[in-house]
Amino acid sequence: MRAAPTILHLDMDAFYASVEQASKPSLRGKAVIVGGLGPRGVVATASYEARRFGVHSAMPTAQARRLCPNGAYLIPRFTLYRQVSDVVMAMLRELSPLVEPLSLDEAFVDLEAGGVAFDAGSARAAGERLRADIRAATGLSGSVGLAGSKMLAKVASEEAKPAGLLLIEPGTERELLAPMSVRTLPGVGPATGEHLRRAGITTVGELVEAGEDELVRMVGRAHGTGLYRMALGLDDRPVVAERDAKSVSVEDTFDVDLHDRVRIRGEVQRLADRCVQRLRGSGHSGRTIVLKVRRYDFSTLTRSETLRGPTDDAAVVREAASRLLEAVDTTGGVRLLGVGVTGLADYTQEDLFAQSLAAGAGAADEEGGTDGTAGGTGAAGPEVADGGAGAPEGSEPPAEAQEAPERRWAAGSDVRHVLYGPGWVQGSGVGRVTVRFEQPGSEPGRVRTFRVDDPELEPSDPLPLPGDTDTGMGRGTD
Repeated sequence: MRAAPTILHLDMDAFYASVEQASKPSLRGKAVIVGGLGPRGVVATASYEARRFGVHSAMPTAQARRLCPNGAYLIPRFTLYRQVSDVVMAMLRELSPLVEPLSLDEAFVDLEAGGVAFDAGSARAAGERLRADIRAATGLSGSVGLAGSKMLAKVASEEAKPAGLLLIEPGTERELLAPMSVRTLPGVGPATGEHLRRAGITTVGELVEAGEDELVRMVGRAHGTGLYRMALGLDDRPVVAERDAKSVSVEDTFDVDLHDRVRIRGEVQRLADRCVQRLRGSGHSGRTIVLKVRRYDFSTLTRSETLRGPTDDAAVVREAASRLLEAVDTTGGVRLLGVGVTGLADYTQEDLFAQSLAAGAGAADEEGGTDGTAGGTGAAGPEVADGGAGAPEGSEPPAEAQEAPERRWAAGSDVRHVLYGPGWVQGSGVGRVTVRFEQPGSEPGRVRTFRVDDPELEPSDPLPLPGDTDTGMGRGTD
């Protein structure tokens, strides 16, 4: 516990939704919900306007639609979120060499280690300057907490939301924490919170009154002792600089359980390609390939295979993932698939034998028409499962007679039209796609509708955010 509030916690406000509002002018000040759009989708982030209707993260999207039927429901665009996050994290590293990211939109910073703050006044100035710099560079707002410990800094940033700054002066911790819910403390989840509630303990102050011995009796020595120390505001954990990634993975949940073995294999190969893209983007290779399968009954299986050396070759990862799939029974149906790579390294020691096997398997796939990558076009890209039914196995017509699969356009995805320029998909169905043509920094744009197979409409990469955009943040009540 420090004598000065020189530990900073930054938490960007409704990050995914705020990025969407900043990049889509027509959505500023409106309810925006980002997450899975299918019947099994889950809310990743809701804007403050949507939260007023009771929508929150981790809520089923179907429930969110009932609470907020007029909201804008969009797929996540992680490529853009990572770009914005990189800008913000670079600003934090200018403040200090000790930056501990917790996610794309959240991090601790040791201001004292960076020499930018040694007391309350200099810490507050650094926090205000950071918030202004983030707004100028991205147009987004972040909430800042400053305290003498990580736990209190995080509590402070939560209390400062949205778009605020709160500094907890050393010596005032117990007074501040006392009326707060026990769920405020790290490690107190729903189960522990309910256990404490049944014992008549609902606030942090009541935890202190109960005493360490009673808490140890209730929840065990390790947890009870730690809980009592946190209730007193005591936390000696240091800010730890960013650790190297331990794994890279991607997964998809399907709106309808998959039963067709050929389709399942195609999805695994598609996921393997996405995983390798992310692996290469992080500058790593990996040695162990992991397959995750969640079946119709919610049972989840993981299988792994360790290669002779690290690789970032898509063919090698695809073939390894396919071999792992062969050992999994999927006859009852599959609701989720995932492919990951662990044992990461900063170099690639190619397994030539594995590559030759993968090349041979790839040639066989091309002959048999089971590659599974056809139909993955369109703005939905790999994020949206193709729920269409194909021809029965073994009954496909010759390649020249096959019809092109219908392109799928997911709400929120980026597109570009030959005549009208950049825009984003508002919705699609019945062979039509509706696009709003606008871009970050512009006025709200016009809406036009096209056939889903219009050759002049193509998927596009997201456009960068302009700085200092008014996204409507700061008007929420959370």
